[in-house]
Amino acid sequence: MKAVSLRTEYLIDPVGIDVANPRIFWNCDGGVKQTAYRIVSEKWDSGRVESSAMRAQYPLNLVSGERVNYRIKLWDENGDEGEWSEPAFFETGLLRASSWRAGWITGDYKVSKKKRYPADCFRKGFSTDGEVKSARLYITACGLYSAYLNGTRVSMPLAPGITDYRKRVQYQTYDVTELLKKENELTVELADGWYRGSCGAWGIRNQYGTETKLLAQLEIVCADGRKQTVATDETWQWSNDGPIRFADNKDGEIVDARMRPSYSGHAKATAHPVTPTASNNVPIAEKETFRGTMTVTPSGKKLVDFAQNIAGYVSFSVRAKAGQKITIRCGELLENGELTLKNIQLSSGKKTTPLQKIEYVCKDGLNDYKTTFAIFGFRYAEIETDAEVGADDVTATAVYSDMEETGSFRSSNALLDRFVDATRWSAKNNSADLPTDCPTRERHGWLGDAQIFVNTASYLFNYMPFARKFENDVCDAQLKNGCFTQIAPAGGVDFYMKPMDGSAGWSDAGVLIPYRLFKHYGDKTVLSDHYDRMKRFAEYKIGTLGRWYPTATPTGVGPVFARSISNYGQSYGEWAEPADVKAFTVPDFVSPHPEETTAYIVALMEHMAEIAGILGKDEDRSRYLAVADKVRSGYRKLVRTKRHSLDTDRQAKLVRPLYFGLLDEEQTAFAKQRLIKALDDYGWRLGTGFLSTPLILYVLADIDIGYAYKLLENEEIPGWLSMPKAGANTIWEAWEGPNSTSGGIGSLDHYSKGAVVEWLFGEMCGIHVDGENRFVIAPKPGGHFTFAQAEYKSVYGVVRSGWRKTDRGMEYTVTVPSNTTAVFVLPDGSRRVLPPGDHIIKK
Repeated sequence: MKAVSLRTEYLIDPVGIDVANPRIFWNCDGGVKQTAYRIVSEKWDSGRVESSAMRAQYPLNLVSGERVNYRIKLWDENGDEGEWSEPAFFETGLLRASSWRAGWITGDYKVSKKKRYPADCFRKGFSTDGEVKSARLYITACGLYSAYLNGTRVSMPLAPGITDYRKRVQYQTYDVTELLKKENELTVELADGWYRGSCGAWGIRNQYGTETKLLAQLEIVCADGRKQTVATDETWQWSNDGPIRFADNKDGEIVDARMRPSYSGHAKATAHPVTPTASNNVPIAEKETFRGTMTVTPSGKKLVDFAQNIAGYVSFSVRAKAGQKITIRCGELLENGELTLKNIQLSSGKKTTPLQKIEYVCKDGLNDYKTTFAIFGFRYAEIETDAEVGADDVTATAVYSDMEETGSFRSSNALLDRFVDATRWSAKNNSADLPTDCPTRERHGWLGDAQIFVNTASYLFNYMPFARKFENDVCDAQLKNGCFTQIAPAGGVDFYMKPMDGSAGWSDAGVLIPYRLFKHYGDKTVLSDHYDRMKRFAEYKIGTLGRWYPTATPTGVGPVFARSISNYGQSYGEWAEPADVKAFTVPDFVSPHPEETTAYIVALMEHMAEIAGILGKDEDRSRYLAVADKVRSGYRKLVRTKRHSLDTDRQAKLVRPLYFGLLDEEQTAFAKQRLIKALDDYGWRLGTGFLSTPLILYVLADIDIGYAYKLLENEEIPGWLSMPKAGANTIWEAWEGPNSTSGGIGSLDHYSKGAVVEWLFGEMCGIHVDGENRFVIAPKPGGHFTFAQAEYKSVYGVVRSGWRKTDRGMEYTVTVPSNTTAVFVLPDGSRRVLPPGDHIIKK
């Protein structure tokens, strides 16, 4: 038995983490059961530890910049000693505020909120004396930075990522050992980014500050033990006369390649009240590249179709004369053969955003360009130029957080397979350090989108580091009264949206995301680290019970039950149901939604009770269960009123109470029958909105698995398969996609409807993590499918489940990873325990 897939804090050989006692994870290869492990590093030997756990905590105190190399040895069920694992390592960053010897610097100019500025250019020359053993660059910014050592770019795209810079600033650590020479030059470009540039749908600026600033510290260790530090201070040269004349993360860049920075001035010292911390997350990275086909539009413009909708940027390599211009606009939609941005742009008399535009002035000779401080959502690039540009000169590069892909799915339905692939792409395109709604218009960290998608994301990716970073953002944004917001970080939220903070299904993400991560990864720290914040939110929600707007309670509720219902605050309600099910109206948008809000309070309390039980907080657990019972009784009374009656064709109003178990026995039976009638009335198309679309197949499968497959296989709008049927390779925000007439929901790259993919892994193929080293495999075949199969690289190892209809019946295939067991459950309810290995079960 051998330890494989070694990770530290879920990351592969991370450099620059700031966890005091990081955890080491591994999987087992070979053997049936791990009975013991041993971890050895330079300073620590765990000795033989009798345990089947595939995780352990590094116990020694660490110092800044310490590298720990380690190996793991395992013993199997027979007590046989295995071979050593391949070596792995982790390295700490700057663990304490006192470790920072650098000072914040900024450009030497007076800032006006009304103006935009070219990118700042900083430079520091230095010499090294002797052989270099190691060198680490610790660097961050308020803004976006791009760092170069001796002309080679060392920083990730869109560094340092997005946070509320007033509360949290992330730094990155780069190993630059191989780039050092005797004489060196460290240069950094600094642009507005989210800090001072466009945020939100309307591109509101100066959301976190007005003065962009840089902090950098290069630590060099020589072979003879001597140390050298190069740190930002007022000796750094500065100018803003370089080639990047304008940079905005949404609108694009204006570049004059004829210009070179003079570095004629010096940086100005400044300050920032936040001590930088490591994100302990995967970096943003350049990923897939695409070459396109070039055509000419009816208006005579060149158009490159890259065939895949991505988030990223365009690069080109073109020979030109000085002064020739290349203008590129990027988008995801064509109209009458021309590129249009109408589905993603907002316009007023003074402003249109996002532009997703590059304006480039060529130098003489070869022009190699790649966007530095922006990414766009696009499939198409429109090019206007007086230079010679061909299809082979232009490349599109996808840019997103470098999450390891962990899930795959295939079935006998090609449209469903393409839908899963589209979901994967939309997830990647909306994961540049933040789970966003779309990579074009708003680019907000919507909590509702993230919470409904976290289960799907956890199947498709090693999602814990990315989601853990976002939960920090969510907690940073929490209001003083305990309310979680609708968006985090909050930069760019329009003033009229702020009353929507606390909206049911959105704000609950502060609890639901950690809870669901725990279910997938078995990591209690994701609960304990945020429990106090979650508890404050739960108490805030309890405080909204009995508060009514308008003040009069609906007929039939009565004063006693009214105290068990929440009608407080503006909220989104179900949101985005098909227009012919419930048309959008402004009065509905600005009103409370007691049914949705009360339902989610019950779910919140039950989740909090379970979390409290896991953490051993029994008093809290009892309180939350009591509140859940009380509010459930209010909900049952509410749905007996005419306005909120279960006798409705609105599928969401039936799915939600059935999924959350809110109804009494009589109401449950009625709601199930009424849901089937509602689907009959709507031609077995999806009539749910944002919150209930991920839930409906679970509810239908509980009634009859045939109903779930009937809805899943629907190819008409509204329906999941209607998207790939229309040629989409990302997920649409509106069911109508490019033909949507719904204002404000026109993105063609919006992962939320892809949340149904969790059902394919967890129900159709039946893969469930059921605690430490345990799985439940309970596939549910059905519909017109002849086979389905899924693979999930879980924290406990790779598990596979598939089924196939044969002439002789059903054949199930299951792979159980080493050192785990799985309870296999057939559709008839019969069970068997499966040991590690490959299994074929015929029925």
